[in-house]
Amino acid sequence: MKLEDFYFKMPKLKTETIIDDTTLRDGIQMPGLATGPKEAAKIAKLLCELGVERLEVFHYQQPDKEAAKLIHSMKLPCRVAAWCRAVREDIDSALDLGFSEVGISHPVSHIHFAAKWPDKTDEALLANVVDVVEYAAKDHGMRVFVHGEDSTRADWAFEKKWVNAVADAGAECYRICDTVGLGLSDPAAPVVNGIPAKVKALKKETCIKALEIHAHDDFGNAVENTMAAIRAASGVWDKIYVSTTFLGIGERAGNAETEKVLLNLYLQYGVMKYAGKTAKFKEAASFIGKATGYVVPPNKAIVGDYGFAHESGIHLHGVLNNSWTYEPYPPELVGNTRRLTIGKQTGKSGVKHKITELTGVEPTEEQLAAVVEQVKEIYANGRRASLKEEEFKKILLAQKLLFNGAN
Repeated sequence: MKLEDFYFKMPKLKTETIIDDTTLRDGIQMPGLATGPKEAAKIAKLLCELGVERLEVFHYQQPDKEAAKLIHSMKLPCRVAAWCRAVREDIDSALDLGFSEVGISHPVSHIHFAAKWPDKTDEALLANVVDVVEYAAKDHGMRVFVHGEDSTRADWAFEKKWVNAVADAGAECYRICDTVGLGLSDPAAPVVNGIPAKVKALKKETCIKALEIHAHDDFGNAVENTMAAIRAASGVWDKIYVSTTFLGIGERAGNAETEKVLLNLYLQYGVMKYAGKTAKFKEAASFIGKATGYVVPPNKAIVGDYGFAHESGIHLHGVLNNSWTYEPYPPELVGNTRRLTIGKQTGKSGVKHKITELTGVEPTEEQLAAVVEQVKEIYANGRRASLKEEEFKKILLAQKLLFNGAN
């Protein structure tokens, strides 16, 4: 069987998708995570290699500044943008570090206005953002994105006024920020938190040139909402930026995962510019985990160690005969590895395969029965975890199926 038997079936998207990865900004805001300049630069390189076209990074603390300088020095093929608050000093910092592109973030909902600036009017807040956008775009020729924080709880009449004002000030892209993850992918959902409705309304009722979606995962819907925005943009917007983080790391429940969005775009929608890029996924996951201190869950989709692990008798029997029975695509496609583990649910066929794999020789029925019995005894005594390979080898040594020094 081939990928073509199952994938590339959806109509081609009538919009260009651009992955705008914010692992080095929103991702490392996750509590307990941090990374050094050299590791950050390596992460940037890996992300570019797997298909990311724009990177968003911090530039406030000294390690962030050093990382930004290293990333610039590598002359990567992807764009690199500095995340900024709506203050001129942030733009100056980005300029000093050699950035030609910035994202200016500011809330657009009155929930945030009342909590953060109770003494300021809507007009005063908007005037400040317009000033900073003009300072970056018109005074210094920078490419400017404006991030509408808490967009999915904003008053639409005010938000579209806001978007038109920043567009007139020189912003080229507006980011819908589903800041607390309550956005809805349903096309019938109204424009306030309905992602498809907002994507279409922004095109119809504002003059902004480009659009971006930035989804948080508080409801577990970040990838769904990101894909919903892409589908809604098809035939409406020439291009849509999708803001993601690798592994979904980020504040609270995190963000839409870069690897999930990219793989869906490639396999389901046939976005062929990502062909050949996905084999870097597992390498990137491993490095980002180690570099930031994030522990990748073993059952994490696509890149987890158990993503292609099989232990139960039914699954092992199926996979050994035809891997497509319990695998949606070859593990090599995403740089992962098939793992056939021995545990409580493993049957004779799985044990037999593992013995043959480790010894190079098929066991006799008597030998197989002895090993199966020893495995059952281990789990009868309360064992829960799968056997490590070294543990299984000790069983084979005891049964004289493997000898000291053998691999």
